[in-house]
Amino acid sequence: MTEQIIIIGSGPAGLTAAVYAARAGMEPLVIEGLAAGGQLMLTTEVENYPGFPDGVLGPEMMDLFRKQAERFGTRFITSDVTRVDLSSRPFRVWVDSDEYSAETVIVSTGASAQWIGVPGEEKLRGHGVSSCATCDGFFFKEREIVVVGGGDSAMEEALFLTRFASRVTVVHRRDEFRASKIMADRVLHHPKITVRWNTVVDSILGDGSVTGVRLRDTITGTVSDLAVEGVFVAIGHTPNTALFTGQLDLDARGYLLTFKGTATSVPGVFGAGDVVDSTYRQAITAAGMGCQAAMDAERWLESLESTE
Repeated sequence: MTEQIIIIGSGPAGLTAAVYAARAGMEPLVIEGLAAGGQLMLTTEVENYPGFPDGVLGPEMMDLFRKQAERFGTRFITSDVTRVDLSSRPFRVWVDSDEYSAETVIVSTGASAQWIGVPGEEKLRGHGVSSCATCDGFFFKEREIVVVGGGDSAMEEALFLTRFASRVTVVHRRDEFRASKIMADRVLHHPKITVRWNTVVDSILGDGSVTGVRLRDTITGTVSDLAVEGVFVAIGHTPNTALFTGQLDLDARGYLLTFKGTATSVPGVFGAGDVVDSTYRQAITAAGMGCQAAMDAERWLESLESTE
């Protein structure tokens, strides 16, 4: 059996695409992955998604997305896609040895935050450790926090967080930022920001929530503890596009390239969410792109049928 549409990924983009595709009668099959739900599964509370005036837990919101898609007839496979062949239609998608085929495919595999990999980081994710200032900055009003990184993303995070935090300490392993001069200058001259040069985070301290970080000077080897209540890791994201290398056009950083909406370099394959978007990376922008991708896929199938 050839599906009308297969959606790979189950974050806000993939599940919104599923809602729209299901309501259009396309009977979508979502291969949601073992890490179903995307990065929101690592977020404790979401307060900036419209419709939730009291906030909502990230996993709870993704469960609601999934139930809504399921209500309209979406089917799910809770496994990872291991291989794809997008060279001809119907497109072929494998989950281990099981093969599925589809007339259209939506890629919504997201992007993964890069983490520093120190003790305490994984345990305290969502409890003071974050990779998204826009998502979580509001929870750190009048608190001292650390931002790890030295690129433009780290500068943007640090500057944004000064709206809430009483003090922001930028920890950078080198003696100068990789960021653009204008962004670096803004950080260096901001009264609420302190920079710790030639310094790395050796561990994140706390039991249940962040209470501090253990820092190490990379030149002297001196170790010291800094009391903070939040750690924002801003060393970049990696788009989850390894499956599609050599089959779909990617930009220099590995993000999926789209044209005229959500179309990719292969007609009939569409992209949505953080796998495409390196700029905003928000649940609401991902959901919007998921809507677009489903509508683009539906119209593409209709145009195909009219010419066959």
